[in-house]
Amino acid sequence: MAKKAKDKNFNKTYAAYKKVLGGPAKAIFRVKAFGEENVPSDRGVIVCANHTSFSDVIVMSASTDVQVRYMAKKELFSVPIIGALVKALGAYPVDRNGGDVAALRQTVAMIGEGNAVGIFPQGTRHRGVNPRDTQVQHGVGLIAYRAKCDVVPVFIKTKNNHTHFFGKTEVHFGEVIPYEALGFEKGGKEEYKNAAELIFDRVCSIGENLEGKSNG
Repeated sequence: MAKKAKDKNFNKTYAAYKKVLGGPAKAIFRVKAFGEENVPSDRGVIVCANHTSFSDVIVMSASTDVQVRYMAKKELFSVPIIGALVKALGAYPVDRNGGDVAALRQTVAMIGEGNAVGIFPQGTRHRGVNPRDTQVQHGVGLIAYRAKCDVVPVFIKTKNNHTHFFGKTEVHFGEVIPYEALGFEKGGKEEYKNAAELIFDRVCSIGENLEGKSNG
């Protein structure tokens, strides 16, 4: 029986993080996860979520047993404490001096190797803002096209759209969006844009379907 991707890519540093810090992280951010079984463990995939704060990465990591990898500039890995943290959270180093092309290639390669890669299409954190009212970067569409992979939409539900200490945090993993549903034919900017907007629409729709359920 083939070894699952999550077992292959669940490195020792991340395993230690989950064992030592996973429980406290869940307690500090009062994390409850829903639908985490929707993250495939047998193939590479994009995990795509709304972005409210830096701690979203911690919350996402605490919510699934599949190790989700994140892009981080290589300089962070040599910074005391911070370097250990970003590595523990599943980040992989990218040389920003190499330009976006190098970062893109590395991300596509990570997915091709069977990793789940986390992407926040808003591009930056939007504290206290309805994600529907934010711009969507089209890179997630380009990466999905190049990697030929499925996408898992995720909505991080918090009070006032901001993850914070001891505030209730719900992480809702939606159903997988198959690659074939992203509308690609030949690639190109328009198709990447449409795919990115479709993906983020699914992310936002998860949150909107939860309206009426309060966060404390």
